[in-house]
Amino acid sequence: MANGVFHTAYGIEINLTLPDLGHPDRPGLLAEITAPVDRRERELLECLEHHRDGYCQAEEDDRAPWMTIRRRTVGGRTVWVAAHLPVRHIPTAEESAKQDAMKERIARAAERHGLRAEVEARAADGRIRTDVLVTGESGLRIGWEAQYAPISAETVRRRSRRATEHGIVPLWVTDTDRSAAVERAPWARVDNFGWREIASSLAMVVRAGVRHLQQWKCLPSSERPCPVNGSFCNRFHTGWYLPALCLPAKPPTEVDELVVASADGEFVPMRVPSQSDPRSVSRMWVPAADRDRWHAAFGPDDEEEGALDQPAPDAGITYTRQELDPTCRYGEETFTFDDPRPRRGNSAGAGLHTLDEVPERLFRVPRQERRLVVTEPQREAAAVAHGCEAWQVGPCAGCGSPIHRYGARGVHACAGCRTRVAGR
Repeated sequence: MANGVFHTAYGIEINLTLPDLGHPDRPGLLAEITAPVDRRERELLECLEHHRDGYCQAEEDDRAPWMTIRRRTVGGRTVWVAAHLPVRHIPTAEESAKQDAMKERIARAAERHGLRAEVEARAADGRIRTDVLVTGESGLRIGWEAQYAPISAETVRRRSRRATEHGIVPLWVTDTDRSAAVERAPWARVDNFGWREIASSLAMVVRAGVRHLQQWKCLPSSERPCPVNGSFCNRFHTGWYLPALCLPAKPPTEVDELVVASADGEFVPMRVPSQSDPRSVSRMWVPAADRDRWHAAFGPDDEEEGALDQPAPDAGITYTRQELDPTCRYGEETFTFDDPRPRRGNSAGAGLHTLDEVPERLFRVPRQERRLVVTEPQREAAAVAHGCEAWQVGPCAGCGSPIHRYGARGVHACAGCRTRVAGR
């Protein structure tokens, strides 16, 4: 990976290993060059070797010399690096067919249940386009995005952010756990079916992205092993689990069901930060009742649900202050944008929280507004009817309330101050 690039608009060389990039007179330069490619000119940044010599290693693979800036972490240290832009991906015929079939299926499911569905819906200002916009009876709008072709994480964030700004809840559906949409926006993963199966009436189960809340006291008798030590810890655990891993197991959610349940508000998007690392979040669709239980225990998330993470532009970067190296490193690059992404969204329990004690706000003790009032004749009649001694045995010396007798051993207690006295 190269440690510098050439800025074609300003005609300057940029050293990515310096805090000021070698240009202290341009304070906004970092934000400009790290902006997503779809927000700037694609030919803004050029390979230094190509600029100086008119040729670079990337041209041997018929690649353009244009560059982008990315973070790279090696040995726990994160730095800025420059990498050649990938060849623009054109969806294959199969990817396009699967996308069209999924859009048709979503719209069909919505209309079958009396909901409004718009395919390729565009906002009035033309800023956003949604694959399928489903509107519920209450006016809640769900923007389904059928994503079968590769896509960048920034594109997912940008499109989801714009949808949210227009009052639309984004919902990305994909068939791979390596998709950039997973955990970066409200999402759901389905099986890798061909377009014919997608378009058919066969059941299509959501394999990941839908979870249910599980809460339990970690005891030796617990059905679920302790997620901390594998045995038990006498603590309180709460987390979000896939339907099949719930106790008892929950029925899986089908795509057609999620179309309706999300538009009706029965399933809602959740953003759950990790207890161990608040910077790590899990995103999921959950039953509204489970969301309310979670909020009762931990309160709502500081960020608005469905909000998209935007790390600080310069957060965590280490500047090594090296000499500018104009050599093209294309053939030596160990990170490319075509590398398969890591699998995401498959953890058994997401957003797991472990507490020493059950939060008091989870307890719901019924409030007793009235106490049973029994007259003395009623007490005597009950004693005769049941063949036992009268409960009242005299007034309490402390508060004057009646003293009642319980059991055959002659244990007495005051009904007012609960003071136990010797039997008579």
